[in-house]
Amino acid sequence: MNELLFILIGFVVTFIGTLAGSGGLIGMPALMHFGVPIHSVIATAKFANTISSFSSFFQLLKQKKILFKSAAILIPFAACGGIVGGLITNQLSEKQMTTIAIILLSGAFILTLLKKPTFKENNEWVLPKKILPFLFIISVYDGMFGPGQATLLMYTFILSGTSFLQAVAYTRFQTFISCLFAFIPYAWHGNFIWDIAIFYAIGSLSGSIVAIKIAPKLSIQFLKRLLHFITILLILSLLLRLH
Repeated sequence: MNELLFILIGFVVTFIGTLAGSGGLIGMPALMHFGVPIHSVIATAKFANTISSFSSFFQLLKQKKILFKSAAILIPFAACGGIVGGLITNQLSEKQMTTIAIILLSGAFILTLLKKPTFKENNEWVLPKKILPFLFIISVYDGMFGPGQATLLMYTFILSGTSFLQAVAYTRFQTFISCLFAFIPYAWHGNFIWDIAIFYAIGSLSGSIVAIKIAPKLSIQFLKRLLHFITILLILSLLLRLH
């Protein structure tokens, strides 16, 4: 019975996470409810995200929403960030990381309200070098903790001029790289529970496939509102963690 629940949780988490990020808002508390230790929860999320995020990216790559040579620039920043985050996960407290996430998310949310990105297709978009350090920091955060990582990435790409689907594609690719390298330290230290992770990953993969299929059919205004709504929920959730 728990196996089906893990599949369902994985599906919902990645379906929402693919469209607006912050699926961890659901996934982490749900897994902890079943008594899964926090480090094993993070390891499970990294494993599932590695599989589902690559699936999402590959689907959008086939649809030519993104060029691989553009995404490949992200590899060293995402990989190094994921490894660093995984290695220093015990150096900063959850409260400190939560505070950092609230500040970053609030800033990104306010910027979108002020700048009002267009979300329009832009096939000539080139990754600005000035955002690379910020992308590295997000990957470090993803390796250490994670909730809000995908939302932060989507805001970063959208504010830099991508379309919504391009932002999803770049976000899923960076998530794939950072989660892959962040997962290694967790697995090395024995924090990975196969019996849970496999079923969670099955649901996660299914959620990513469905989300990418329906995303082009949804209006940009709906996706924009969904991103803002999820962001507000995430900030409120993280604020509650501080108390």
